[in-house]
Amino acid sequence: MTDQEAAGLARHDLLRVDPEAWAACLAVRRDLDNVPHLADWARVGWPVIVRRRDHGESSDGIPVGLPLPPSAGKRRIGFTLSPAAVSRHPPVTLEQARETAPPAWRPSLEALLALGSEHGSVPRVFGSLLWQALTDLPYLGPGSDLDLLWLATGRVDRPFLQSLARIEAGATMRIDGDILLPDGTGINWRELLDAPADGTILCKARESLTLRPAGHFLSEASS
Repeated sequence: MTDQEAAGLARHDLLRVDPEAWAACLAVRRDLDNVPHLADWARVGWPVIVRRRDHGESSDGIPVGLPLPPSAGKRRIGFTLSPAAVSRHPPVTLEQARETAPPAWRPSLEALLALGSEHGSVPRVFGSLLWQALTDLPYLGPGSDLDLLWLATGRVDRPFLQSLARIEAGATMRIDGDILLPDGTGINWRELLDAPADGTILCKARESLTLRPAGHFLSEASS
């Protein structure tokens, strides 16, 4: 990956890591010696996920991370990798991950897929469902949330958010996640729905957190 391509990455993008570069990275992280699954992570083709850069963290490289399953301590591990060490991994859609989900989730998943089709937005997964679908390790448990990314091409229709809330009200799990704006900024769908017309909402970008007017993100017809 070139530096220019790396500059265009957004939070939640998935990246493959060159196995030799991964081994070199682990070699200088003695705190990760003998941590389950890490040694073979890149070799078996499992990706890492782009995260927000921590305060005070070096601006060199791409900030990435991965979570371990609960059986390995549910630890979140961060790295900074060179653009030359990584390549893009395709996102995982809800449709692709649906068979990994618990059976009790299936009716809600069908409703979510129908909602996405109606509004022209293909939901992507992150969180526990993503990692279990990618690795086949046991990330999902009785209290797991369903974390989704909904790609927006412009302003968001309030009826879409209201429909999403109705689906969650009848679901057996919490449905969390973000509306992903064209520039890669994420805004929590529930916070956007609940924000007052003159209120602000937290916008999460790869390099920053900002508060912006909530009304800026809702279509005029839904305000």
